[in-house]
Amino acid sequence: MRRSILKPHATFFSTGLRACDPALSILVGFIAYRAYLGSFDPPESYVLFLGANALAIMTLFPLFRLYQPQRGVSLAEEVRQLLFAWVLVAALAGGTIFLTKSGNEFSRVWVTSWLLGGFAATATLRIAVRVSLRTLRRRGLNQRHVVIVGAGGLGRTVAERLRGSPWTGFSVAGLYDDDGEKSGTTVAGYTVRGSPDLLASDIAAGGIDQVWIALPLRAEKRVREILSMLGEHSVEVRLVPDIYSFHLLNHSVTDIAGLPIISLTETPMSGTNRVIKAIEDYVLATIILIAVSPLMAVLALCVKASSPGPVFFVQERVTWNGERFRIYKFRTMPVGAEAATGPVWADGKQQRATPFGAWLRRTSLDELPQFFNVLRGEMSIVGPRPERPEFVGRFKQEIPGYMQKHFVKAGITGWAQVNDLRGNTDLRERIRYDLYYIENWSVWFDLRIIALTMMRVLRSRNAY
Repeated sequence: MRRSILKPHATFFSTGLRACDPALSILVGFIAYRAYLGSFDPPESYVLFLGANALAIMTLFPLFRLYQPQRGVSLAEEVRQLLFAWVLVAALAGGTIFLTKSGNEFSRVWVTSWLLGGFAATATLRIAVRVSLRTLRRRGLNQRHVVIVGAGGLGRTVAERLRGSPWTGFSVAGLYDDDGEKSGTTVAGYTVRGSPDLLASDIAAGGIDQVWIALPLRAEKRVREILSMLGEHSVEVRLVPDIYSFHLLNHSVTDIAGLPIISLTETPMSGTNRVIKAIEDYVLATIILIAVSPLMAVLALCVKASSPGPVFFVQERVTWNGERFRIYKFRTMPVGAEAATGPVWADGKQQRATPFGAWLRRTSLDELPQFFNVLRGEMSIVGPRPERPEFVGRFKQEIPGYMQKHFVKAGITGWAQVNDLRGNTDLRERIRYDLYYIENWSVWFDLRIIALTMMRVLRSRNAY
């Protein structure tokens, strides 16, 4: 069995990476100066700038877990953390320049080139490292040989996941289970070696780096016995919690007061993500409102001329954390349309909209005033559509997971809407799309939805 060739040198490898990042930032600075200003001899202020930011990189990058083992962490996640680290370095550099009033000493093009080039260089370094490691792992090198305790449903899931992710470098050497009838059989293509009681002798024989315990929650006593037995051996032990039978949404493991806490459902809008989402909303909403303000003025005049009543329709809706707010829309129905019936779920059969209001709904232009809700912090541009409190109270009893859509702010458009799940469409399917959005949120996903909105929602058949 071929062993890891990097594990004995992990500290050296991490130290080398820690040295390369600030060195690359300095190198990129000199190259950018040569490319833009024609010399490899920058003034002292530039050299001090590069040196100070190299120290900042050495201090800040470890906070983003960039030098911890990345085995099992996707490249996208590592690059995302690297981007956040560079954004923080840029913010500190910009703040320092502002406070010291030294902006006139530096070329803005050079500073921008240094930032973009530094990020590109450090990202390229990590990509090169991953490509090299994957090459080694395809040849059977740099592997962690894992055995799984538990050959039931959870153990099978773990084995299948590891088999389908060879880039992680985890190689399954076999499974163990207390069920004697499973001994000698195969699970997900791996042999069940026998009882976990055999682990001690097999570990002593060599070839096992890690033991992953994948037993049901009810097997706490057995887990304790196995941990006690493995305490006599220098082998890494990992517990795979049996949580996959639950409905998970942005689940994570955190440390609170020294206690490992598993979050089964949580909002993606916390910490840095919340700041990024807010910046995205305020910047885009401001730009869009400036661009469409002439159109909104024309639509307001047409609404006023098409039927008696106010231009805007204001209604209470539910957003993030179940909070209520007043949503703005261009009025599309006659005043008092629900006076006799009370709140009515639109099903496409009632012809309650005015002729001009029906056109506004088909084109979704009645939603434009909601950009003011975005600027007020009540909505996001992208997110699950908000519903009225009367319907929320009903749907949360009828549709599993309905209230989880409120883990983020309500949106003007969303993943369900660009897939034409609007109006009188299947609510369960719509919630499934909303929860997919929450689970997979990113700025790039938001921008994709905004682009698709421009192409698809305007020709939707389900708006009325």
